[in-house]
Amino acid sequence: MSNIVKPRGAYPPVKVVGDFIFVSGTSSRQPDNSIAGVKMIDDMGTKHLDIEVQTREVLENINSNLRTVGASLKDAVDVTTFLVNMNDFAGYNNAYAEFFNAETGPTRTTVAVHQLPHPDLLVEIKVVAHKK
Repeated sequence: MSNIVKPRGAYPPVKVVGDFIFVSGTSSRQPDNSIAGVKMIDDMGTKHLDIEVQTREVLENINSNLRTVGASLKDAVDVTTFLVNMNDFAGYNNAYAEFFNAETGPTRTTVAVHQLPHPDLLVEIKVVAHKK
């Protein structure tokens, strides 16, 4: 089974234009359509959603998409992040810092959104990368 998550709409996960690579908004959805960072707590359907696990999975998914065109997260120049709840910002920031640092990492914008395409998704990230 491929580790690339197929989009759920009419758009490519990655588009190359000249030296720039655009990665569509990516979530923590996995190839089997499960969502990383979702843990069932009880038989009543109560869930715990983990922003750090979801952020790591999103960035790993983006890295996998970039690899399909010969690039990686090291080539990222701009990141836009959509958080459902800004109370998750600290956990998101912790996981993000495992992949990037302030000196050499990409520029970044983080915005709050009302919701994402699935109620278990806490974060979606899109990336612009540059590779010659």
